[in-house]
Amino acid sequence: MNATTFFRIPATLALLTVVAMAESPKPPVAARKPHKEVRHGETISDDYFWLREKSNPEVAKYLDAENAFLESQTKELKPFADALYKELLGRIKQTDLSVPVRRGEWFYYSRTVEGQQYPIQCRKHGSATGIDQDAKEEILLDQNELAKGKKYLGLGSFDVSDDGKKLMFTTDDTGFRQYKLFIKDLETGAVSSPLAERVTSTEWASDNATVFFATEDAVTKRSDTLWRMDPGMAPQKVYEEKDELYRMGVGRTKDKKFVMVYIGATDSTEMRYLDAARPKDELKVFLPREKDHKYGVDHREGLFYIRTNKGAKNFRMVTAPDADISPKAWKEFIPHDPAALLEGVELFKDFIVATTKSEGLNRFRVLDFKKGQWHNFAFPEPVYAAFDGANPEFDSHMFRFGYQSPITPNSVFDYDMATRKKTLLKQTEVLGGFDPSKYECKRLWAEARDGVKVPLSVVYRKGLKLNGKNPLWLYAYGSYGYGSSAAFSSNNLSLLDRGVVFAIAHIRGGNEMGEAWHDDGMLMKKRNTFTDFIDSAEWLQANKWTSKDRLLIEGGSAGGLLMGAVTNMRPDLFKAVHAAVPFVDVMNTMMDATLPLTVGEYLEWGNPNEKPAYNYMKSYSPYDNIEKKNYPAILVTTSFNDSQVMYWEPAKYVAKLRVSKTDSNPLLLKCKMDPAGHGGASGRYDALKDKAFEMAWMLGQVGIKK
Repeated sequence: MNATTFFRIPATLALLTVVAMAESPKPPVAARKPHKEVRHGETISDDYFWLREKSNPEVAKYLDAENAFLESQTKELKPFADALYKELLGRIKQTDLSVPVRRGEWFYYSRTVEGQQYPIQCRKHGSATGIDQDAKEEILLDQNELAKGKKYLGLGSFDVSDDGKKLMFTTDDTGFRQYKLFIKDLETGAVSSPLAERVTSTEWASDNATVFFATEDAVTKRSDTLWRMDPGMAPQKVYEEKDELYRMGVGRTKDKKFVMVYIGATDSTEMRYLDAARPKDELKVFLPREKDHKYGVDHREGLFYIRTNKGAKNFRMVTAPDADISPKAWKEFIPHDPAALLEGVELFKDFIVATTKSEGLNRFRVLDFKKGQWHNFAFPEPVYAAFDGANPEFDSHMFRFGYQSPITPNSVFDYDMATRKKTLLKQTEVLGGFDPSKYECKRLWAEARDGVKVPLSVVYRKGLKLNGKNPLWLYAYGSYGYGSSAAFSSNNLSLLDRGVVFAIAHIRGGNEMGEAWHDDGMLMKKRNTFTDFIDSAEWLQANKWTSKDRLLIEGGSAGGLLMGAVTNMRPDLFKAVHAAVPFVDVMNTMMDATLPLTVGEYLEWGNPNEKPAYNYMKSYSPYDNIEKKNYPAILVTTSFNDSQVMYWEPAKYVAKLRVSKTDSNPLLLKCKMDPAGHGGASGRYDALKDKAFEMAWMLGQVGIKK
């Protein structure tokens, strides 16, 4: 066991420090309270460990002081931030309507109203040919009404029963991703009192009465227990997952025949299931969990369709009959392709759409089951994002998908899989005279130090000269196998129109180049993520896209870890950094098994209770590698109620960095003390104001003040 010793300085001294902060424009200096732990025979000192004491009033006072300091240091930015907010807002059609989605006899959609923070969820009756425009609108859920008297309102699940008579939904009003379950009778309008707490996913059985839901552990927030609830009865526990590496969720197959329970770790999966028409049956194991085997399941016409990585690094698809799902009964359906990741499938009665990813781009392949023929459809731009849309209807020949690029706004299409006709249903309207012909996007390839080619997505205003003088905003994530999409952002137009290049580095740790791309940026290869980013930045500079004193970088959450790591490794390479909700206190977090995400992420980052992993993680942990040297300008943003990366990680990082760095560059911490979550504010106007401030600050670092 680790030996732990605590030392405290008098509280009065800490309070005097806070008072001094409030009275002076000088940077806040957090109280230092010695704290020591012995890890693997090594004594670790952490003078800012006390900042994790959330209920300690000294903590709130320190964070308030940081916020006050930020306000004092950014007063001159306010006119620019206000102007940017109006600019960003001016591109948005504030009163708008989503594309309706058919579910049975109803068409469901959401709409927004100018001046209201949240969308309104609605539906109308339809016919065989489409939505009945004369039908009366039924408001299912007005999030603005739910949010009255609250500073935060997050909507989680939104599930309508098969017969369309009941709505099951979950809400969070703290930002801590702690959702309560409600059921609304859509015939009477009556809404239940909260039926359960800490709900993570929900699903109806086909009797339109029985519901299944998963809940999380109160301490670790691991989704670990499945419940069944019959009408008028208390919830009954169906299954509890004891292994702390695994989390669960519940759903149904596309044809609605089976309730599926997903139980997954980073490197393996187990699914359990039951007949949706027999909700009181015992769950059956589909395939038992097996080290390094990940799979997913759907169902059609007496066959299970299994996406599996067994013998297939980038996944393949097999089928198995209902009566025998063992591997010996599998039949190859989509073979493994070492050059393309089989990212997912959309299964219909007569068609299937496979989404593959290669070179950072998604592509669609369609099979007509009756004809037995596959066909592809392509996209026109060199850099884009394409993804499945809402396709709840099993017996349909229409595949809905979304398409966008850095210069093409989000576009919703219906693709007729029988006639191969593609129909644009809606493209997000960008107000203010947006003209895509004024911009250009490219796919570039930076060479990493080990010879690997790293894809970059770059967008800029036409007429750009490659002279090394352009400001460039470089974004990246690079973790968990989540690829960064080359998506459209109307906000980015405010950068491009000011001569700023916007770029995404698709570094290892994501899945842009297949599953191996993730493997090469995790565990004992995690440093590839950071060196890929550094090498991409150097490549952009060497090829005259920008220069050190014009390079702005940004990342959030695990991308915030990236920001902290590369800033420690090459502080000379960047002009300014925005680290959003950054995972920077890696060792303290990963050594504490009671914190959300920790144990389940041993398979992503490593288990620091093992000495080799401990040494490797410690070599890049941003908080543990702060040194007395010059750093670039840094803005750190967080929320007091963040449940994914606790506020104290960025707070401790800033406190330690403030007394260590030897430069006079700005270092600011912005902590939202009101309810807010990992993604910041829940209201769309509030979120846009935060974005405008962050943009104004970053642009100001390269001399752009208006």
